[in-house]
Amino acid sequence: MTRSTRRMAVAIGAALAASLTLASCGSGGGDASGTTAAGSDSTETSEEAPAGGGTVRIGIPSGWDEGIAVSHLWKAILEDAGYTVDTTTAEIGPLFTSLAGGDLDLMFNGWLPLTHADYWEEYGDDLVDLGVWYDDAALTIAVNEDSPAQSLEDLAGMASEYGNRIVGIEPGAGLTAATQDAVIPTYGLEGMDFVTSSTPAMLAELSAKVDSGENVVVTLWRPHWAYDAFPVRDLDDPEGTLGEAEEVHTFGAADVEERLPEVVEWVKAFELTDKQLFSLENVMFNEDDANYTEDPDEAVAFWLGENPTFVEDLKG
Repeated sequence: MTRSTRRMAVAIGAALAASLTLASCGSGGGDASGTTAAGSDSTETSEEAPAGGGTVRIGIPSGWDEGIAVSHLWKAILEDAGYTVDTTTAEIGPLFTSLAGGDLDLMFNGWLPLTHADYWEEYGDDLVDLGVWYDDAALTIAVNEDSPAQSLEDLAGMASEYGNRIVGIEPGAGLTAATQDAVIPTYGLEGMDFVTSSTPAMLAELSAKVDSGENVVVTLWRPHWAYDAFPVRDLDDPEGTLGEAEEVHTFGAADVEERLPEVVEWVKAFELTDKQLFSLENVMFNEDDANYTEDPDEAVAFWLGENPTFVEDLKG
């Protein structure tokens, strides 16, 4: 099982309160491997920083696709600007600890107000919030964009249009629990077969249905590269059964603004649209994409080539 669903398991907790028991599971597209202990460098760097630059230490959250993608994007941006970049890949908890302790400078994957609220409460006095770069992180139920249903309220009366089937992910995922315990009973979808197995299996069925021109309903979440790879859209959730969208923040060490003022200025201006983030993840994590590469730095280089004004616009 993969890790992105673990993050979603935490996020849905507030929406379902005590009625849900959330299980750790994984990411859409696969667990990141080669995790190192917090504080250990996963990128070889020189002793001296390039003239006019400095060293920037970035914590990369293992298994969180959007955090991995954005961290490597910033690695490329900063190296191109003359900085030396040291990266540390670790679980999210140790990254917060290292950031608060001054062993890291930046971490691009702080989810608020739900997922990382406990970490922010514990370490917030020793961190600085450098802003929101993505503001629509959410659990979703999605369909192919040319299908008839517009809302979860529509599905009960249109179940046959979708083969009376909802395709889910891992049985222990928070998204799965939310679908079973909140979405299905709230919208009267008990007559539909809710199939769970794994995230790769869900994506494979989504791909097959889209290719064959059939309608499909899947459990999904934002951000995910599937939104770039397939013509899908979210169903409205008027009863709020999947919770509110979250924001993804960049957190910095307490003194980062004094030590790296130029970098902080750029980071504070940083935002990604759905299209930008989904396309970056697609190149980096979707093995079926024609431009996929196992090397995240190569993926970033390709993406920047496809978005030639991105860095210039960021730096103003």
